[in-house]
Amino acid sequence: MVWVAFFVFICILAYMWWEAHRNRVVRIELTFPQFPSSFRAFSIFFISDLHRRILAKKIVKEIKGKADIVLVGGDLTEKGVPAARVKENIRRLKMIGPVYFIWGNNDYEAEYDLRSLLVEEGVHILENSAVMLQSPDGEKLALIGVEDMSKRRARLDKALQGVDEEAFRILASHNPKIVGRLRPEHRISLVISGHTHGGQIRFFSFGLYEKGGLKSVNGTAVYVSNGYGTTTIPLRLGAPAETNLITIRSRKEEDKEKMLV
Repeated sequence: MVWVAFFVFICILAYMWWEAHRNRVVRIELTFPQFPSSFRAFSIFFISDLHRRILAKKIVKEIKGKADIVLVGGDLTEKGVPAARVKENIRRLKMIGPVYFIWGNNDYEAEYDLRSLLVEEGVHILENSAVMLQSPDGEKLALIGVEDMSKRRARLDKALQGVDEEAFRILASHNPKIVGRLRPEHRISLVISGHTHGGQIRFFSFGLYEKGGLKSVNGTAVYVSNGYGTTTIPLRLGAPAETNLITIRSRKEEDKEKMLV
């Protein structure tokens, strides 16, 4: 019986290691009536919480040519991760598209100048700021990024300064608790976050945090990713590692396409 129990234990550990090192791309299709139709579709490759992992080349190959931008949702690194590994991850992400970055709580632990490394690699850093993206017809999309909430650096008011009133607004925050600060006048349509790892190790429906996924909070769509890496121990259970391809369309445009079928 002892050997059987030991064998079962090893199998469970092996499965948890496999879940922690999976290379999944979870695809999410979202439609909004207020999304500018001249964009047709806008796709974001979202990757959060890499920590100590190296992005698999198979994911780069799978996503290349399918995303308009790459959004790194924080915790690109942590204490003890060499700069060379971070640089390699960034270079692989750049093969997919222009890279935008927001800070996570563990990024501040880097034992080198992470900001300088990102700037040298041509990464757009969103530090309580926004970037305006424009369609050929002049319609605008605002990608808004705040710093990490747990470090008390998040300044949503500052990030929204100068954002075009008519722009479709996407907010990137490492910590999903930012939704508690949203007000109707902010007009945020979509929040994209990570940080929680989906609880990382879950027993049935129980975990330290909610499992990642899409939900609506006071009329705002909120997507929280399980993340790609792990913290403390390289194991997962019930919240497998993931990256995300988030495609946004106009609901009106989608209705038009259905009518043509």
